[in-house]
Amino acid sequence: MKRLTFATLGLAALLAGCATPTPYQPLGAPTGVRGGFSEQRIEANRFRVTFAGNQFTARDRVENYLLFRAAELTVQQGYDGFTLVDRETDRRTSVQTTPRPFGAGPWGYWGPSWRYYGRFGWRSWDPWGYDPFWADSVDVRTIDRFEAYAEIVMFKGRPRDARDFDAREVMRNLGPTIEGPPPPR
Repeated sequence: MKRLTFATLGLAALLAGCATPTPYQPLGAPTGVRGGFSEQRIEANRFRVTFAGNQFTARDRVENYLLFRAAELTVQQGYDGFTLVDRETDRRTSVQTTPRPFGAGPWGYWGPSWRYYGRFGWRSWDPWGYDPFWADSVDVRTIDRFEAYAEIVMFKGRPRDARDFDAREVMRNLGPTIEGPPPPR
């Protein structure tokens, strides 16, 4: 009995760890959390930067992480600032339905059942049989995932235009909101 309890608690802790927003990490990092940043050089001072979040990552977080990565990349390349030439955020929505929220438990399909009085007299309901309350037998979830893209041109010197960003100032202002991946176990 204790082994089952500890196994159940361990599984719950593992699943809870997976239900976290995408941290600031390279795309494909082996952290067990989906999403992250990537970049592609187009010209010597021009890059396409992307940040993809998972289903637990809010749109504003994805967009802030994109700006932070653009600033970080700009400084790494030896430039002072960057201009957003093009920027877009995509929302990918999927709907998942799960029939019958209850499955076989440790005692097979034994479980709760209810009797109720309806228009046709006394009836019974259980989670594994016919469900007159059809809405209760299907779990419907809408999942949104956001992915932000930007094409940036890096420059040296001070910002000259409203679309120009000072890379170090962006890093200084957004830095406290950036959450990296959890330390390895």
